[in-house]
Amino acid sequence: MDFGRVVTAMVTPFDERLQVNWSQVEPLINYLIEEQQTDSLVICGTTGESPTLTEEEKLQLIEAAVRYARGRCKIIAGTGSNDTAHTIHFSQKVEQLGVDALLVVTPYYNRPSQEGLYQHYKAVAEAVNLPMMLYNVPGRSGINLDADTTLRLAELPNIVATKDCAGIDQLTRILNGAPEGFVVYSGEDSHTLAALAIGCQGIVSVASHVIGKEMQSMIKYYLEGNIQQAGELHRKLHPVFTGIFRAPSPAPIKHALTLKGVHTGGVRLPLVPVSEQEGQFIQSLFE
Repeated sequence: MDFGRVVTAMVTPFDERLQVNWSQVEPLINYLIEEQQTDSLVICGTTGESPTLTEEEKLQLIEAAVRYARGRCKIIAGTGSNDTAHTIHFSQKVEQLGVDALLVVTPYYNRPSQEGLYQHYKAVAEAVNLPMMLYNVPGRSGINLDADTTLRLAELPNIVATKDCAGIDQLTRILNGAPEGFVVYSGEDSHTLAALAIGCQGIVSVASHVIGKEMQSMIKYYLEGNIQQAGELHRKLHPVFTGIFRAPSPAPIKHALTLKGVHTGGVRLPLVPVSEQEGQFIQSLFE
């Protein structure tokens, strides 16, 4: 399964009442594919505010994404939760919608052991036929899916990739033991170039909403051996990589999209929009 180099974890567009703005879903997908050159889209991931979407909203968003993408990019649906039975139930529903793969986050809050994590993912993988991408994000979930457990899971036939946010050292350990065909992505925008250098496939990105084309150029420079140009572009983009997390995501990237004329609305509580000061800072990143 080839998800490409830049995978965008797509925001969910809301209207002024913070209901899903269905009329903006297709324009947003077209913008990300055509203007920002994304290779794949994650729908209903953390950046899509999955914790505050209803199951019905998620199913409708995922179905709409498959329909609007029209095969122009891969569609990866976020189906993970901290309840194994519910993750299986929801993943089986999503499997019927025509997505290319599932993104399954580590169970958050209940903090299982490594064996518990393995058994959770194994149970989900055995319940569906779709390819699965693991999603390790210790800063949000409170638990690290360590490299050894990731490599155990990589032996399961339909666990084909991981998005790992635990840092370069852990990515290196995974790459050192990864079986053939298992694909590793960084989940940290600012690590994109370093992750490529150690052998990762690419990035599952938030910044690609607004600098996706530039990120593709940076990756192209690196792959062609133009290391100096890749490094220069990384340094130029670095303030955006880090600045869009100045406030809890996805409020800053939604504000950045608005500055670019792409209207995706606000964020649902308990998230709040960026402050005036934060908004001015985000604007300064693009001046």
